[in-house]
Amino acid sequence: MEMQKLYLLVPLAPLVGAIIAGLFCRVIPRWVAHTVTIAGVAIACLASLVIFKDVMAGNTYNGPVYQWLTSGEYRFEVGFLIDQLTVTMMLVVTSVSLMVHIYTIGYMQDDPGYNRFFSYISLFTFSMLMLVMSNNFMQLFFGWEAVGLVSYLLIGFWYTRPTAIFANLKAFLVNRVGDFGFILGIGLVLAYFGTLDYAAVFALAPAVAADTTIALFGENRIALMTAICILLFIGAMGKSAQVPLHVWLPDSMEGPTPISALIHAATMVTAGIFMVARMSPLFELSDTALSFVIVIGSITALFMGFLGIIQNDIKRVVAYSTLSQLGYMTVALGVSAYSVAIFHLMTHAFFKALLFLGAGSVIIGMHHDQDIRNMGGLRKYMPITWITSLIGSLALIGTPFFAGFYSKDSIIEAVALSHLPGAGFAYFAVMAGVFVTAFYSFRMYFLVFHGEERFGKAASHGHGAAHGAADSHASHDDDHAKAGSDHGAHADDEPDAHHHGLAPGQKPHETPWVVTLPLIMLAIPSVIIGYIGIEPMLFGDFFKDAIFVDSVAHPVMKELAHHFHGAFAMATHAVTTAVFWLAFFGVALSWFLYMKRPDIPAAIKSRFGGVYTLLDNKYYFDKFNDVVFAGGARLLGRGLWKGGDAGLIDGIIVNGSVHLVGWFAAVARLFQTGHIYHYAFTMIIGVFVLMTLWVTRA
Repeated sequence: MEMQKLYLLVPLAPLVGAIIAGLFCRVIPRWVAHTVTIAGVAIACLASLVIFKDVMAGNTYNGPVYQWLTSGEYRFEVGFLIDQLTVTMMLVVTSVSLMVHIYTIGYMQDDPGYNRFFSYISLFTFSMLMLVMSNNFMQLFFGWEAVGLVSYLLIGFWYTRPTAIFANLKAFLVNRVGDFGFILGIGLVLAYFGTLDYAAVFALAPAVAADTTIALFGENRIALMTAICILLFIGAMGKSAQVPLHVWLPDSMEGPTPISALIHAATMVTAGIFMVARMSPLFELSDTALSFVIVIGSITALFMGFLGIIQNDIKRVVAYSTLSQLGYMTVALGVSAYSVAIFHLMTHAFFKALLFLGAGSVIIGMHHDQDIRNMGGLRKYMPITWITSLIGSLALIGTPFFAGFYSKDSIIEAVALSHLPGAGFAYFAVMAGVFVTAFYSFRMYFLVFHGEERFGKAASHGHGAAHGAADSHASHDDDHAKAGSDHGAHADDEPDAHHHGLAPGQKPHETPWVVTLPLIMLAIPSVIIGYIGIEPMLFGDFFKDAIFVDSVAHPVMKELAHHFHGAFAMATHAVTTAVFWLAFFGVALSWFLYMKRPDIPAAIKSRFGGVYTLLDNKYYFDKFNDVVFAGGARLLGRGLWKGGDAGLIDGIIVNGSVHLVGWFAAVARLFQTGHIYHYAFTMIIGVFVLMTLWVTRA
């Protein structure tokens, strides 16, 4: 009973903080808002640690908290499933969120929406915790929609900027597309299983999947489990930003940097990965669905990485790396390496939060200039930001002994061992992605922290941050639309509302301790968590009851275990592998092109202008969506308005009825003359018509 109270405390503590900071945001001082929300998340983090220890002792839990409603024979409950997968996600969500909350004190200190922002991020944490702790599809869907709603509020936090409103509306609409598939999948589960409880559905799944098919189009039929898994994964494609539902994630950079870190590292985008891992007993019953997952993930991993190469906005470089890394996790799910996907989710959460918060620290130090072409040489001005960002970058590219190496290398090896359709292309994509990731990550690193100092010259690029961001968002913004893309901190330091970047003669500065402390705290797990976690999480029995893998049909994890000889041996052996040298050459090439011969990238851009235009327009996904879907919706609306409303309803039904009645009345008036012989004539005509009808029918 005591542990059950602790389970309730984990999501409710952030919720209480969010309610206090939100409902009383106009009356309470700032210190109260950040104190109650940070305390709530800290309590949730400590409680998660206690629960983690309890689960490691063998005490799992699956049961209802209360019954929400009963409809006929169906019961809808709120309940918790506390197992190894759950506690892993709880620790990731609460620890990263805690660092983001602390960081926000420094980053948003001069923003007028300070209290409101703390309320939102605490509510975001509550929503994600409800999602990962759920033991049924209904509660999963509640958390799923709640994180979507709060992300909408946070991406559009600066609601006076048209670009922020455009970005949050885009995120909302794209996720509605994915959620449509998601709720259809849940509907199929309820229709064929008669319950939404995970344990009951998983127990019935093999029998139901054995011979159940559903009609697709006409006589064409599809296996029920394939349909359910693909529909559920479409939901994951929206939340975890997989092609083609990825287009909202780069634009989410319109929100303040702390929320960019939270969305990209611990919440929202990780929801889809977690959901598929949780549904492993269902996905294991459909190779078709797994192949679909593999192909989508591999396309995302490689082609979204290419887009990171040409970005000049520091946050967008990190955003495209998130897209690519989510593709890696998705590929791991597709080859039945669910534990590897969750392991990479965990390591990625720490170093990606580190990279985003490091980018935010740079933005503060550069007085809100986000264009990496206006930086350079920041290492000596911002030493803590420099070393922590270097650690994050090394972890991201999979450098041996860093956290990202163990999880990323495990994904690549798992894909190499898979024989499912699509695994061959996936192996090429994840291998090529190693080089691409190393190249764009260290392109950003070298341009920001090394080389000549280019700051204090923002005027040469038009509007500092605006120019770089506009380059990466050229499809619908002009060169100044992005000015002030991230202006939450130190707003009073700005000379005027439209200027961003250091003035001539100004120097960058290291950020306050409330910003640098979370960087240091995140840098530690970015180094050690992979070494500590790989053996128990991948090759021990850590996920033994939480994740199901059919080791006969999909023996990838069993074969992967044969290749593992310890974390230290894995790292030392890595220098002999192609993966290491691909990453090395990516770093070396970025150093050569941007430190030694900066004239070459410009020449390449000029020589391959068509390729650059394709990448700059993000493969025209936005243009396609704008023309086909948005344009099609406008065309349909215009057609319904002019043809249906104005033409049919107003023109024929309403106005036509009026004209018909008017015409009939005009004819009737011809007989209303007051002369008896006209009335007699009318009666004779009427009798004649009636007799004619009677004779005709007889």
